[in-house]
Parts: sequence; C-alpha cells; structure tokens
Amino acid sequence: MNGDGSLERLRREGRIVVVGASLAGLRAAETLREEGFAGSLTMIGDEPYEPYDRPPLSKQVLLGAADAERTALPRRRALDATWRLGVAATGLDMAARRVRLADGDEVPYDRLLIATGVRARPWPHEAEAALDGVFVLRTRDDGVALARRLAQGPRRVLVIGAGFTGSEIASACRERGLPVTVAERGAAPLVGALGGVVGAVAAELQREHGVDLRCGVMVTALEGDASGRVRAAHLSDGSTVETDVVVVSLGATRNTEWLAGSGLGAGPRGIACDAGCRAFDIRGIVTDDVYVAGDVARSPHPLFGYQFLSLEHWGNAVSQATTAAHNMLSASPERVPHMWMPAFWSSQFGVNVKSVGVPPLGTEIVVTQGSLADRRFVGVYGYQGRVIGAVAFDQARWLPFYQELIETTAPFPPSFATVDRRADAGRPLDADFPDPSVPTHGPTVTLSGYSPADRRMTFTPAH
Repeated sequence: MNGDGSLERLRREGRIVVVGASLAGLRAAETLREEGFAGSLTMIGDEPYEPYDRPPLSKQVLLGAADAERTALPRRRALDATWRLGVAATGLDMAARRVRLADGDEVPYDRLLIATGVRARPWPHEAEAALDGVFVLRTRDDGVALARRLAQGPRRVLVIGAGFTGSEIASACRERGLPVTVAERGAAPLVGALGGVVGAVAAELQREHGVDLRCGVMVTALEGDASGRVRAAHLSDGSTVETDVVVVSLGATRNTEWLAGSGLGAGPRGIACDAGCRAFDIRGIVTDDVYVAGDVARSPHPLFGYQFLSLEHWGNAVSQATTAAHNMLSASPERVPHMWMPAFWSSQFGVNVKSVGVPPLGTEIVVTQGSLADRRFVGVYGYQGRVIGAVAFDQARWLPFYQELIETTAPFPPSFATVDRRADAGRPLDADFPDPSVPTHGPTVTLSGYSPADRRMTFTPAH
C-alpha cells in the first residue's frame, strides 16, 4: 500500500492494529480517526483495562487522594475500535502481516503500531519477590495493592531504588507519616537522571523529610517469616532493615520479548525506529508497515547528535504516537519527523522537579538561577560547548527559556546576566554522572547509541 490509490484504500478499508492499550496507543488511535481513517481498528492490551494514566499511581493514589480505578485517560473522540483486552501479543509474523495472541488467535494488519511500553523490573529472586508485602509499582493493580497496604500503617517501608518513581514513593510514605528507608546503589537519589551535583540536593531533601536514606549499598536478600510475609532486608554493608513492606523500584524493562524471532530490530533497549516512527528490521532496513511509539521506542533525535533515545516521558508518548499515526496514513512527502523536546516532571517532598533536554548527555552543569543550598534553582547542562539540558527545582518558569537555548544549540556556559542570578553562579561544575557501566535506578532518558540494530546480533540470509 504505497501508491496514492493504495493509501486511499488503506484510509477507507484498511486494517490497523495497535499493540499496547496505553497512553501512546490511545492517542495514536484517536489521531488515526481524526485524520480520516475509516477502516478497522483493533486495540490489543495485556491488561484487562482500557488505557489509564500512570503518573498518579506514584503520587495521588499512594497518598489516598485519588482512586486508582478512576485513572482512565479521557477520550478525545469515539474510536469505533475492537478491543482485545486481557490478552497479550506473543508473536509477530511480518511476512504474513499477522500478530499472534496468547489465546491462540491471530490478528491480520495492513499497518501495525507497537506501543507496548515498559514494565517494572521485578526483584530478581523469585521466592523473595513472592513474599507477602513485596511490591512493584507500574500497573493500576500495583497501585491499588500498594495503596491498600500503606493505608494499613506498616511499621516501616523499604524502597529499593531512588530514581524518580522510588523517590516519589518515599515522599508519599513520609507524607502519610510512615517510617521509610530508601536503599540506592548509586551515590545519591536521581543520580542516573540528573547527575551527582543535583543528586546531592535530592539526598539532603530526603533526609530533611525524615527518610532513612542509604546510598552506595545494595539489598542482597529479603527475608520472610514463617507465614511468608516479608520481615527484613539484608544490605551489602552488613546491616539489616526490619520492614513489613518492600517496594522494588529498580527501573523498567521494555516489553519486546514477544518480538523475538520476528526480524524487527527489537531488544532490551527497545525497538529501533527512524525519525518518522517506522521500525527497523534486524538488518537496519526500515519497514513501511510497522511503526513504534512511546516508552518502548528508541529513535534518533537531530538535536542530540542523532543519538537513539529511549524516553520514558508522558509527553513524548503523546507526541510520538500522533506522529506515527499521521505517517501511517501519509505518502512519503507528507510524513513528518518526531521532534519532541524531551521533558519530564516529578513532585516529591514538597518540591516540583522539571527537566528539559537530555541531562544525562551533559558533562558539566552550571547553576544559573537560585542556589543549590536553597533548593530553588535552575541547573543547565553542557555537552561539547553547547547547552544540552536543564533541570529546575521549584523554578519551572525558566524552562521554556532554556528549551529555546537547547533548540538553537546555544553555547555553554550561558553568557547572559539575569535579575536573580547569583554572582557565584557562573562556574561550571562536573555534572558527576555515574559510569554508565554501573547502572543506577530510574533515568528517564536512555542513550542507546547510533546504530538502528544491535551490533551483537548476526544475520544469516535465508539462502
């Protein structure tokens, strides 16, 4: 379906399948209908629920301020779609254009959008992960179960991992008045996403709010009692934490295993796609009928040296899904690139944290507004002499300005004067990101190189 006539047939009577009943999947489906797609639309999701909003799960839901069952995403329009919920996709036959499902069914397509997102990385020891009181937080069911347990007033909560989600969970626990210990193998909270300079500020913030923060340690084992309930955690420094609720927040795993053997360029880092959201196959050749959007995608961004970026950002999922849907229905000259500026926000310990750009790409940071000591500041990240990202603690009004600097590849450090810029703010510091070979928990941007296919794989022609 490449010619104008074929595209018209696709719009009128084609079959489009969306795998992933997610934020990205929903917004893509709505865009397809808005742009005149009148054919059959099938939405496949492994959870039994229609698309819902995930950010409230680690914020309002854990505080008891919102009900997880009421987090359904608002609809922009009616979809007239066939929903296949509670059944996972288990395989893809690109030659036959069919998606295989866990119930044995197969769904044919003319265009396929993969928006399967990520799942919470589980505790690696299965028997310990199965203890009563051990949780992860990603799905609606996870949010319901954890909120219910927190409402019962546990004697101590242990959060393993101090990325954004782990930090937000710890914040909610303290706001509920619950004792909480956070164990982070990195040097500070948020260090993988924002670096050590900002991580030190986040560490002070947690400790001032009563968090028992343990950095540079790993949890080596979870211990249960005779009834199978978690009772303690053992740490690599030899200490033991008595706890009856453990929240494992070790980051995310991209949902790509179902694509093994399909021929797509999919792996643990996501599904490689071009700037127009078309998926690559394992040979690095772009497909024209398989598209990808949201957390599971990794795509090149021209502002960041065409690095392949995997973005776990709400706004990116919406923007990329809209672009993918448009390009599915468009001839080549009418397709548009996905150019969304990475942006992220978090609310924790009474502070609003927002970032733009790609801070983990930065090697230096300079404080341009406010001060680290006051915990109201803007930190600007530099890479090879240009502005590459910015983070604000309770200073979000400045971020549109810094976004423009990123978009115009402005020089670093910024050379301007501002009303509230401190006299000592002009000296760049080492941003102090950890060695990427020593992973930390919870970066929301993953830099995954320049190649659309994993170089470790081998390709053997069929003949």
